[in-house]
Amino acid sequence: SGSSDPYCVVKVDNEVVARTATVWKSLNPFWGEEYTLLLPRGFHSLAVYVLDEDAIGQDDVIGKISLSHQQISAEPRGVDSWLSLVPVNPDQEVQGEIHLELRVPERGHPRVLRCHLIQARDLAPRDPSGTSDPFARVSCCGHASETAVIKKTRFPHWDEVLELELPDGELGEAVLSVEVWDWDIVGKNDFLGRVEFPLGALCPGPTRGWFQLLPFPGPTKDHGGQLGALRLAVRLEEDTVLPPHHYQPLIQLLTEPILCPSQPPEGTALAVLEEVTSGESRQDVATKLVKIFLGQGLAVPLLDYLTTHELARTTDPNTLFRSNSLASKLPCHPWQVVGLPYLHEVLQPAVNRIFEEKKYVELDPGKMELSRGRRISFKGSLSEAQVRESSLELLKGYLGDIVDAIMGSVDKCPLPMRVAFKQLRRRAEERFPSAQHEEVWYFSISGFLFLRFFAPAVLTPKLFGLREQHAEPRTGRTLLLLAK
Repeated sequence: SGSSDPYCVVKVDNEVVARTATVWKSLNPFWGEEYTLLLPRGFHSLAVYVLDEDAIGQDDVIGKISLSHQQISAEPRGVDSWLSLVPVNPDQEVQGEIHLELRVPERGHPRVLRCHLIQARDLAPRDPSGTSDPFARVSCCGHASETAVIKKTRFPHWDEVLELELPDGELGEAVLSVEVWDWDIVGKNDFLGRVEFPLGALCPGPTRGWFQLLPFPGPTKDHGGQLGALRLAVRLEEDTVLPPHHYQPLIQLLTEPILCPSQPPEGTALAVLEEVTSGESRQDVATKLVKIFLGQGLAVPLLDYLTTHELARTTDPNTLFRSNSLASKLPCHPWQVVGLPYLHEVLQPAVNRIFEEKKYVELDPGKMELSRGRRISFKGSLSEAQVRESSLELLKGYLGDIVDAIMGSVDKCPLPMRVAFKQLRRRAEERFPSAQHEEVWYFSISGFLFLRFFAPAVLTPKLFGLREQHAEPRTGRTLLLLAK
């Protein structure tokens, strides 16, 4: 059809850790999905594979992007750019580790290197059964030896000692290569990975441990974006977590203005924190503050404190909560923590209906496809006015269902949200008491409740767990117009 059904798979050291939704019939997919992964400190690489989902047969691999640990950690603010996809070479797609022990004698005649191949784990599956038939090959200085083949496993246990005779004198640049292969009865064997040891760098005595299998070094070729490009943002955070008592002075300092409100706000830790954080890091700071105050049972007082001071700084009610402040960043996160089940209960029926009906909705004349009118009427193509009128009726119907569900859900709204919004309305009334500003008392609430809670979930239901897949383009356009 000239298009693809792309999705992404994220791997860390060749272990699959995440999969995006499939975007159907698109060569320019948008996912907008975010993952937080807890990684071992010694991880080597992160790779993102782009695949084309097929209803019949195996999915096609379009290309991949691979970032080493060093590349990611070298960018403190993270990697955020378009990166060209490169082809996937089977000889580069290795995984797993091998457990072995090496003994290189300093002298003796003959001089014999002993390599104890103990076992391997998590090897790549190369056979249709999802396993492999692995064997190991050891080579050095023109000599080679192989272990037995262990059938149908990705976790072979050889426990074999292979011996190779070494030349007399200095070993110089001699390298010991240990390769793992998948034995095939027909055709050539499949490569599973290798590890190399410069003999001159080995310590006297045995060298023993688990070693990561690496691919054959291949030429680095620039494919000039022929396979497309992927926009992604990756940031590595390495945190050291201490026992709880180490954090008590910090928690006491942060919560002091909440617990002792008589203190002037200018000199508090929260005020200083807001002053010194940059605009781009303020969301991260706000998120961590919410987690701290949720743990102390003080999330609602924190919101009240910050919104009160935001109101005090605001002179024009039309600009309320429009600044890049902690107060404007904070309310998004706690509601997504405590309000997600409520969000599902309110929006799920309406969102499911929109996805199931797949109606054509468009209000922009520049984007209308009037031939789609046949899907609406059997009388042939509709006029622009008819498409707009039909779309408007559909949007009103969907919006009516959502508004009715929200208005009828007061008793189901989580208590912390209700308390926080009640306080917010009261603070707005105290700051702008005149009758001409009465709407501001409610806009202060709707700016959070609708703009930052309900509308984003309507726009991208997948990101809030309301649907398992992203909307296809027509449904996505309906959701966009509905969110607006």
